[in-house]
Amino acid sequence: MLLPWAVRSQVWRSLRAWQSRLPIRVTLNPVVNRRIIMQVRALVVVAVSALMWVLTALFPPDALALTQISLTDLSYHECPADVGAGTVTSGTSQAANCFIVTGTANNPTNKMVVNADIFGRIFDANNDSVMQNRTRLGSIEEVPPGASPFELRISVSANQPTPLQLKQFKAAGFTGTVRR
Repeated sequence: MLLPWAVRSQVWRSLRAWQSRLPIRVTLNPVVNRRIIMQVRALVVVAVSALMWVLTALFPPDALALTQISLTDLSYHECPADVGAGTVTSGTSQAANCFIVTGTANNPTNKMVVNADIFGRIFDANNDSVMQNRTRLGSIEEVPPGASPFELRISVSANQPTPLQLKQFKAAGFTGTVRR
């Protein structure tokens, strides 16, 4: 059913008045409508991206970054006879002395740290490095929050004089599970 000419013209005038208030022009032309739809899509993509950026800045996700652990109260003693019997240095058949380094690991976070690598330098009585070109000495499987004791077994060439000097010891691990 067609509307009389006067009514149609009144409807078009009210549509044009309503259209003039909109930020985007709506027409009956399908080519122009596609353009408008693409512009709206682009605006939505920009708005959603900006919202995600702001939310990430306000509420950052947990990162599985390394947690630094300080190692204090360091000392060492010789291994018991059953543990250190027949010890040789790595890569050779040279005789070695077995030592156990002990200390306290201080975890400043409220989470369990797993797979914490121990780094440090060990020197003999002549101030020569015990482990050339090697600062990673071992690892600690789990370090609970706060202070906890740890032990690390090392082998030192039998021809290096004691007492040993333990320097620059630290550890770093992850607060989440790490695949191996």
